[in-house]
Amino acid sequence: MDFSLGEDRQMLVNSLGRFLAGNFDWKTREQVIASSEGWSRDLWRQLADLGVIGALFDEESGGYAGSPFDVGVVFGEVGRALAVGPFLGTLMAGRVLAATGRADLLERVIAGEVILSAALEAATLRAVVAGDGWSLSGSQAVVPFAASADHIVVAATTAQGPSLFLVDKGASGLSIQSYPLVDGGAAGELRLDGVPATLLGEAGQAAPIIEAVNAVALVGLCWEAVSIMDVVKDQTLEYLRTRKQFGIAIGKFQALQHRMATLALEIEQARSAAINAAARFQEGRITREKAVSAAKYTIGRVGTLAAEEAIQLHGGIGMTWELPLSHYAKRLVMIGHQLGDEDHHLERFIALGRESAAA
Repeated sequence: MDFSLGEDRQMLVNSLGRFLAGNFDWKTREQVIASSEGWSRDLWRQLADLGVIGALFDEESGGYAGSPFDVGVVFGEVGRALAVGPFLGTLMAGRVLAATGRADLLERVIAGEVILSAALEAATLRAVVAGDGWSLSGSQAVVPFAASADHIVVAATTAQGPSLFLVDKGASGLSIQSYPLVDGGAAGELRLDGVPATLLGEAGQAAPIIEAVNAVALVGLCWEAVSIMDVVKDQTLEYLRTRKQFGIAIGKFQALQHRMATLALEIEQARSAAINAAARFQEGRITREKAVSAAKYTIGRVGTLAAEEAIQLHGGIGMTWELPLSHYAKRLVMIGHQLGDEDHHLERFIALGRESAAA
């Protein structure tokens, strides 16, 4: 099987990698995550000019790529640089806009003019008809870069079923409690009290859209995690080659070599799962959902192993703020819990198998 990315996709990887290496070094990252917003708007506009945001969406939506592999390679380079920004919220909210016919707004997002976030847990919000529009009430926590967003795409429960809505920044009744995240960036808790909102698509028809959006977001997170694992593995190997104990490099100790060999094999398993999630995406709902849940389960398990092994093999220095490795490890652990942890996706994989057998 050919695992090459193809010429166009490889050009995207190379250009994005060079850009982040030249414009998002570690000192810049420290400054960005310490800022009030937790990300750089200037960097985001440059990424938009480079075409990175457009790579997340297809031509019909105003982008130029948009396949799961395109999403994967973008998130992979984001993970390699440990870049922070509204990547996940933009992907998820933008996919909702594309699915519900709001290409006009999405074009401005791709151009870097508008910032989006997404809050797609319908169970925590309630929507009712209010005059000619809709009114939303409830709360939702850990909405990525919520305070920075110009619009937030939210899911809410209605009398017709789960539905999708667009909420504008500054809408009456909307409050956002913002806070920094342990792995960098920022999030916020939404509190809505009779907030006016615009219905996206048809009321009660949100479930399949949300499921598909979550699936492509999971592909992105899995590719991001694999790239982070590669960085963590390489940094740990370099440390084992240079750190000496009893007059020799600790990488000479057979027990540590065995641990790194096991980790390398597990990372390759995670990489295969992430590739499989992208490759099986267009093969029907059950196949797609099983592939992304299998990948997310594997990423959660192997990501935890990679973070723990890297920190343990570095010793006490592995926990320090000054060492980049500790930040990569935090991000790995966080990804393991985003959009469902390994227990959730193992249960989901089993349920999907039963659903497939029953059908």
